[in-house]
Amino acid sequence: MNLKIYMDVCCLSRPFDDLSQDRVRLEAEAVTDILDRCRSGQWSLAASEIIDYEISAIKDEDKSLRVKQLYSVAENLLPMTDQVKTRAASLQGQGLALLDSLHLASAEMFHQDIFLTTDDKLLKRSKILALGIRVANPVTWFMEVW
Repeated sequence: MNLKIYMDVCCLSRPFDDLSQDRVRLEAEAVTDILDRCRSGQWSLAASEIIDYEISAIKDEDKSLRVKQLYSVAENLLPMTDQVKTRAASLQGQGLALLDSLHLASAEMFHQDIFLTTDDKLLKRSKILALGIRVANPVTWFMEVW
């Protein structure tokens, strides 16, 4: 089953966060395992202009390079279309932050199977929005599909 996965930048960055906390370590392991499956061709990781932009804005140059290297497995660039922008504006009107709304709109408009994030605020908010895509924590989701 070739699942189409969209990971936001907080998810892609997780392996480079402080792994001394159990939750962070588990999320980092899940992200790494998911990306390994993408690398092997079992699943595919989406690339997007908004991910590229957000990674380039990481102030820690070393972390930015490491996240870019991890993200290099991504394929199928999801472009920033007018339809994505319109949907993102609608999501912003429902209380989402600009970047979160652009990520979700991209994943939703291009029919990704799952949107993964480690952002608790986004996870909570997504539960009350009418979205055309499932949003989940990588640990929870990976345990379901593994």
